Amino acid sequence: MNNYCLMTFKSITFVMQFEKLMKTNNMEVKIIPVPRSISTSCGMCGKFDMSIKNNIMKICRNNNVNYDNVYEYN
Repeated sequence: MNNYCLMTFKSITFVMQFEKLMKTNNMEVKIIPVPRSISTSCGMCGKFDMSIKNNIMKICRNNNVNYDNVYEYN
C-alpha cells in the first residue's frame, strides 16, 4: 500500500464503530496504533488505500461515525 490514508478518532468507541461499518461495507481497512508523529487522544487509527478515501468518508458521514482527521501519505 504505497498511497494510503490514516483516519484518526477521538475515542476507541468510534474506532470500533468504524471497523465494524467498514467490514459490513466490504471496505479493506486495518486498525493500527497511531504513529507518534500524529497527535490524537485515542491511540488507534484506521489505515486504508488512498483510492477509497472518498468512499470511506461518505460511509462515515452517512452512518454518523465521527472521525477526527484524515492524513494522506504518498
